Amino acid sequence: MRDVTIDEALNAAGTGAFQRRLFLIFGLVWTADAMQVLSIGFTAPSIAKTFDLSLPAALQTGTLFFVGMLVGAALFGRLADRIGRRNLLIITVLMDALFGLASAFASDFTMLLIFRFLTGLAVGGTLPVDYAMMAEFLPADRRGRWLVGLESFWAVGTVIVALAAWYAAANGMADGWRFIFVITALPALIGLALRFWVPESPYYLLRTGKATEAKTVLDRVATTNGKPVLAGKLADTKEQRLPLSALFSGPYARRSWLILAAWLLVSISYYGIFVWLPGKLVSAGEHYGFLRGYGFLVLLALAQIPGYALAAFGVERWGRKPTLIAFLLLSAVGCFLYAVLSDPLAIAAAMMLMSFALLGTWGALYAFTPELYPTPLRASGMGLAGAMARLGGLLAPTVVGMVVTYSFNVALGLFAAILLLGAIATAAIDVETKAQPLT
Repeated sequence: MRDVTIDEALNAAGTGAFQRRLFLIFGLVWTADAMQVLSIGFTAPSIAKTFDLSLPAALQTGTLFFVGMLVGAALFGRLADRIGRRNLLIITVLMDALFGLASAFASDFTMLLIFRFLTGLAVGGTLPVDYAMMAEFLPADRRGRWLVGLESFWAVGTVIVALAAWYAAANGMADGWRFIFVITALPALIGLALRFWVPESPYYLLRTGKATEAKTVLDRVATTNGKPVLAGKLADTKEQRLPLSALFSGPYARRSWLILAAWLLVSISYYGIFVWLPGKLVSAGEHYGFLRGYGFLVLLALAQIPGYALAAFGVERWGRKPTLIAFLLLSAVGCFLYAVLSDPLAIAAAMMLMSFALLGTWGALYAFTPELYPTPLRASGMGLAGAMARLGGLLAPTVVGMVVTYSFNVALGLFAAILLLGAIATAAIDVETKAQPLT
């Protein structure tokens, strides 16, 4: 009887109850992470009022949060390739829940900065490993749509944090940021208990010489999905650990530099827009007419959901690269139109297009990236990609902030050009991963 490959076992097990449970567990924490990231723009005005600070000073909570995410993405992504995905995810979600909740009870600004850094450290570690692990439980022909679907939970988190901020403002809460941070911590608290149900990745187990354990996990996937278990055993293919430098040599060098550039450029634009946009739309001084207020921010968040749906369709029908390039170009168009239009209704349409396309871009990016690397480097590659995203998050409110202060419309034009560069970088990647088995 010949040996069975992981790809054959996953194809035979298909997608079903096992993946749906995994999807909801990862999605719950993904929702929490989105809320933590986007709470920066919603909480800064209230934090400034509580501690008698200027708004730029209050935004230091976002700076420290992104520093933590950058460190966490690079550190924990590599660690997941060393100690396993499951153990790492339990650690990071515990930190996310603990320090996220502690942020709401900070007694002074210094303590709040410390808690936001530690929360960022956890969130930075959670995001890339979630995707690496989800990819390793999916058959090749359906992997793309499920990974894009997981990214759609970001829109759910966006809606919830916008509603929480709206509720706090409508009820005149003096320390509204405390209420928002409590709300953002709840999904992680719930997700922590559910994470213990998630087994270790069969790819990681096989790579570390645990073929029997890997086969047991694959049999569990098949049984949970109501499919027959494949007879035979998995070949023990214990591999030598690859150094992090392997990402930038041999066949992976070109794709690594280009995909990391795409992550950086997309994140500068996304965070540059959505860190500053809440303050502009709820400011009485801005002349956006009916666009002003939290209600329109909720509509912008809802516009993201069909963006994910189209990306999920596109990555399987047209491929990862074409879909990502198309959404990058569409995002650039949305930003450019937002910058040059003056009629409120036309601006609203441009903003909806921008929100729709930017989140479709993230969906395609998250589906494409983990498929570019072999198992010994997958979490590390996702970790570095996450670190680039956090670097973009750091640059957006600081360097880009100077342009925003001069003119938000000029900044939008800059974001359009940056997104166009992201499309060019993606087009230069030398591989398409649609329907390809993981290695």
